[in-house]
Amino acid sequence: QVHLVESGGGLVQPGGSLRLSCDASRISFRNYDMAWYRQAPGKQRESVATISRSHSTTYADSVTGRFTISRDNWKMTMFLEMNNLKPEDTAVYYCYANLRDANLTFWGQGTQVTVSS
Repeated sequence: QVHLVESGGGLVQPGGSLRLSCDASRISFRNYDMAWYRQAPGKQRESVATISRSHSTTYADSVTGRFTISRDNWKMTMFLEMNNLKPEDTAVYYCYANLRDANLTFWGQGTQVTVSS
């Protein structure tokens, strides 16, 4: 059963922008801490940005100032606004949900982001 569905990936030129979405309507979204991860070819999956159920956010140093994570509890959706994209941002981006009190986690299937001229 798929609990998280990402969308919004694609091919963009360096300096361009994309907005990723994570449909989390199949879980009790407002109770979950959420995050975006990414995995580039040949590399380990890494955390990009996190947003807690209280809307506190953190960012990887490599994306600070360029990416913005947000959530809409009414729409049960999480977003990642990505600006000034660089070739090194190329990766599959994954949505992640964690129910802290129950140590229950879900992953999306990923969406490809390619930054290339």
